[in-house]
Parts: sequence; structure tokens; C-alpha cells
Amino acid sequence: MNRLVNQRRAEAGCKPLRTDPRLAEAARAYARDMVRRGYYAHSSPEGRFADARISAAGYTWSAWAENLARGTTDPAAVFDGWMDGAMHEQNMLNCRYRDTGVAAVPGPDGTVWVQKLAAPAS
Repeated sequence: MNRLVNQRRAEAGCKPLRTDPRLAEAARAYARDMVRRGYYAHSSPEGRFADARISAAGYTWSAWAENLARGTTDPAAVFDGWMDGAMHEQNMLNCRYRDTGVAAVPGPDGTVWVQKLAAPAS
């Protein structure tokens, strides 16, 4: 997944995203939570968004974004779906973001994908 994203970022004039283990863990934990509790949304049932999850993972950010997908197990298909000319694509091609973490967790309604993107605090 990151190779595809970074290839497109290079074409857009952005530096490559670095995989950050804290963002990867935040993505994995959120995907698991959605599968375990049977919801699919950017906010948890408690109303928490990605900023809280990223902070809880120990990443101090100045900007963040989150992309979600559900269904296929194919990373290329998820990437193609995110290259939608809308917010998902804007998130991935935002040169401000420097770090990422991606997770894919199988669930009863298909694999749940979570991509965290963030810029570290200065």
C-alpha cells in the first residue's frame, strides 16, 4: 500500500510517507475495534475521532487525516478506491503529511482498512 501511495505522492511533488509504528498501531487498533464491535465510521460509538486515537498512541501531531475502506483484501484495489478525486485522494497527496500507518483486519463484512496520515508537531 505505502509503495503505491508514495509513488503517487512523488508524481504530485510530495516527499514519501514514512511508516510510523505508533500510527500503524493506532490504525490496527481502530480496525480491530470496528470489526469486534460491528461498526464502520470515522467516529467510534463513544464519539472519538482519529485525533484522539493518534494522540493516545503517543504521536504528537500538527495535522492528521484518516482513510477507511471495507471489502476487498487487495491493497491495490483499496488504493484505487481512495484515488477518488475527493477527500481520500486529497489526504494521501497532501504534502504536509509525513508519516503514515495502515492496517487491514478481516471482518464479517469484508476486510476493514484504516490509513492514518499525520504531520508531526514542530
